Amino acid sequence: MTNTTETTDIVIVGAGITGIYMAHKAREIGLNIVAFERGSGVGGTWYWNRYPGLRCDVESVNYSYSFSEEIQQEWTWKEKFPSQPEILKYLEFVADKLDVTPLFRFDTEVTDAVWNEQRQKWTVTTNRGDVVETTYIVWGTGILSTPKIPEIPGMAEFGGELLNTATWPHTPVDFTGKKVAVLGTGSSGIQVIPIAAEQAEHVYVLQRTPSYTLPAHNKPLDADYVAHIKANYSAFRAEARASMLGAVTDSIGKNTFDLTPEEQEVELQRVYDYGSPMRFASTFDDIVVDLEANKVVADFVERKIRERVANQAIADKLIPTTYPIVSRRLCIDTNYYETFNRENVTLIDLFEEELVRLTPTGFETTSGAYDVDIFILATGFDAMTGTLRRINIVGRDGITLKDKWGKAPSTYMGLSVSGFPNSFMVTGPGSPSASSNVVLSIEQHVEWITNMLQFLQKENISSFDPTPEAEQSWVNHVAEVAAPTIFPLADTWYTGTNIPGKPRVVIQYLGGVGPYEAALLEVANDTYRGFSFTH
Repeated sequence: MTNTTETTDIVIVGAGITGIYMAHKAREIGLNIVAFERGSGVGGTWYWNRYPGLRCDVESVNYSYSFSEEIQQEWTWKEKFPSQPEILKYLEFVADKLDVTPLFRFDTEVTDAVWNEQRQKWTVTTNRGDVVETTYIVWGTGILSTPKIPEIPGMAEFGGELLNTATWPHTPVDFTGKKVAVLGTGSSGIQVIPIAAEQAEHVYVLQRTPSYTLPAHNKPLDADYVAHIKANYSAFRAEARASMLGAVTDSIGKNTFDLTPEEQEVELQRVYDYGSPMRFASTFDDIVVDLEANKVVADFVERKIRERVANQAIADKLIPTTYPIVSRRLCIDTNYYETFNRENVTLIDLFEEELVRLTPTGFETTSGAYDVDIFILATGFDAMTGTLRRINIVGRDGITLKDKWGKAPSTYMGLSVSGFPNSFMVTGPGSPSASSNVVLSIEQHVEWITNMLQFLQKENISSFDPTPEAEQSWVNHVAEVAAPTIFPLADTWYTGTNIPGKPRVVIQYLGGVGPYEAALLEVANDTYRGFSFTH
């Protein structure tokens, strides 16, 4: 490709849930679009992550677009918690239905985006030589899209298969008769470990920090239930949109100690038996703000873990002790704890022994050497900010986004960054996305951005930029809302502490999806208060 500069109205980066909807909306309001995606097809997170056992932890009827009644009626989900192949098929179906797939240039990664103050435009370049001058950029790069790859000595010398759950091969991986090691017991590890254990000769689970995980009780969706949802989608979606988490949680709306211990147990059991992290986290209203209430819930889950694990010494290691329940994202599982009752599974506690290196034939800890054929990294993501920090994004006065976010990520409303005009990020830091039903959070952002783009065109505005004061005010508000909660107490990707050197800050807005949308609309209705405009 030659380096001839193209011109367009808007560049969209990413062909996941955001990119598909944003491309549809941008075309609807008459903008010329250039869209890039580093993968070979649509799907975003669900294109890259393909490991065995992968499911969404939000129920399928919630984890889907609500903007099109036609799509809602045409598509029928098969299971309560959708599998990766089903979600990818759904996103391909929507992209084809909206005819946005041809708008994307696949296998193309954006490397640079540089603001030209004189021309009031961005110059976007890619690894394939595209050079595009654009008025607007929408970053739809996702909150979990850059894997966290640990630096383990000997990785290059390991002679077996070294796999990462976040960039899983497109061809099936056969564990039969193999010795397998899995490093990491977050959501990915919890899902892949039981599948590996069913097939492999032996599985070594290398755990540093255990997670709380609940049984999914996954099942095929009953035809009557599907018909009921389809007949009542508008009310169902309205309830989700006004909620704290962006999903229907069926909470009784009471604090823990409004109930007797017996009543607490009944309610916890009811929600536990249903199987849903969002519902369980919403059992009582004060779980995330009252440590005593939090302990009631944690103790209940601890008892359940002890019931599921035969060897209580192993159960001790699987029960979290260093953070409050829900302060790390709750996981769901199918037979995860039961997997540790198998003869062919060994738990290696990395608080008791350290992982020293990979060897040509396996791995070595401070307690000994182990031979394995496959070593799986289930080590999570450089979440929320990782992908954007890796792109050379240069705003006003030559400031890079990476430098601006060096001390802590700052945004206005989780949507835009002061000093980086005419650019939006969908589900950015300071939005509720990380602890919400992210599809609904994406819809909120895309619809708000579309309305603002129409306003900019109507008013003949050449550039917009959040003021530093408005940005700082929002950063302060996000911190104030987080301060009285349990979230600052945990070392998680919610606080950035899973990445060495990353600033510690609660990265998501904890005020709730419904209240957040009200705040967004208030800004828009006040002629986009907090933005400065150049005509």
